[in-house]
Amino acid sequence: MTDKRALRSEMRARRMALAKDGLQAAARAADHAHRLPQATCVAVYHPIGSELGTAPLVEALVARGVDLCLPVTLAPDAPMIFRHWVPGDPLEADLAGVPAPFPVAGTVVPDLILAPLLAFDGQGRRLGQGGGHYDRTFAALPDAIRIGFAYAGQQVEALPFEPHDIPLHGVLTETGYTAFA
Repeated sequence: MTDKRALRSEMRARRMALAKDGLQAAARAADHAHRLPQATCVAVYHPIGSELGTAPLVEALVARGVDLCLPVTLAPDAPMIFRHWVPGDPLEADLAGVPAPFPVAGTVVPDLILAPLLAFDGQGRRLGQGGGHYDRTFAALPDAIRIGFAYAGQQVEALPFEPHDIPLHGVLTETGYTAFA
């Protein structure tokens, strides 16, 4: 089995190189937002480091009349919750240090969760940062549609898969949307 730590290091470097085209790639990905599965409430994320930026996609989703929410980490080994969010709402750091809506925003359950990643393969496998936040959340919300949001260059031939890993239903990149069987 591939060493996930070594693979994460390699994929962080690859994503950093891909991020040099970040603004243009994010805008091109947003051009394909109409191909996403239908949803009334979509969970986006606040990009950290070299993750593909969500601002153009957020604009496209708002234009479609979709409600948005952001993930919130409340405990290190628990699934994330989601709070309603409108662009421009104030944010505070959650337990993971990621900007998140204040509790007054209200908790919601998204129909579709857009997740950042380090790598993905053609079978819908996702390599995340290693904290398990999204896998625990996917397990807690099995009916939510799970979509990776990434640079096309983050695709690899195959990723290691463990029993706790939960595959994606699709991935949205600057080259389009791909659904997985």
